[in-house]
Amino acid sequence: MTTRTVLFEQAGQAARRWVREISHGFPTDDEHFVFRVLRTWLHIVRDQLTVPAAAHLAAQLPDLLRGTYYEGWNPSRVPHRADVAAFVDRFAQDAGISPKDVPTAARVVTTRMDRLMSAGQIAKVLAQLPRDVRAVLDPAARIETEVI
Repeated sequence: MTTRTVLFEQAGQAARRWVREISHGFPTDDEHFVFRVLRTWLHIVRDQLTVPAAAHLAAQLPDLLRGTYYEGWNPSRVPHRADVAAFVDRFAQDAGISPKDVPTAARVVTTRMDRLMSAGQIAKVLAQLPRDVRAVLDPAARIETEVI
């Protein structure tokens, strides 16, 4: 096996480890579902951040997930601040889930990402988001159902 092949295999294994870790928070082992929700979380959070903050978050992702993170990104259009209803609608549409399931799914990913990244990274990211959007993502937040 060549060095290049080994590097690609290692990159794939690292990404799969992250997806598996995140999947432990869901009542399914459907990796396609988990990846779709993770991808949505990455994109929707990224678009709410400034360019330096988005790059700092990306630096902690495994190589293949970093590519997913940057897919379709236009740094000249960020941060894009959406109200909570638009945030939830986009998350639901992109993840292929019901809007009522967004807080649960988003919080699962947030919790698992917090375990995978360096200490305090997710707290720093959440602190940069609008309060109502942060409440959807933050497992420590309480969100009223009528907000969504």
